[in-house]
Amino acid sequence: MEAIQNTPPRARASLRGRWNSLAARLQDLIGNSLLSLVARFAIAAIFFMSGRTKVSGFLTLTPSAYELFRTEYKLPLVPPEIAAHIAAYSEHLFPLLLVLGLFSRFSAFALLGMTTVIEVFVYPDAWPTHLSWAGLLLIIIARGAGKLSLDHKFGIR
Repeated sequence: MEAIQNTPPRARASLRGRWNSLAARLQDLIGNSLLSLVARFAIAAIFFMSGRTKVSGFLTLTPSAYELFRTEYKLPLVPPEIAAHIAAYSEHLFPLLLVLGLFSRFSAFALLGMTTVIEVFVYPDAWPTHLSWAGLLLIIIARGAGKLSLDHKFGIR
């Protein structure tokens, strides 16, 4: 810090200019489409893998999934049998839509709602993990799926 303060203003401006130029090139290189693609695949993998633990075969819920919702994942107002089905189907459908880039904002918003429920009612101490999920989902909600998506192909905002 002291070295920067002792640097003449022209050198600092030049250093700042070089840094800003590098930042602009990185922004052009990475772009919103690649950022959204990575966010879509990353969060889709998390939820899809969780969904796979609740089913056997195509989409047959396991007895352990029901038990999990009866004991550990107790939700107010939603019976465990219904909650288990909603969670399992959501953890398969919305990640698939994100990977395809179809109805991406809607899918991200649905998974953000699910993340909120998990944080508030199931694992309130896991907020660092849930905050990272929310960050990925908010990128998709705010920026959309990007050019590498069916949303873009079909003109869906």
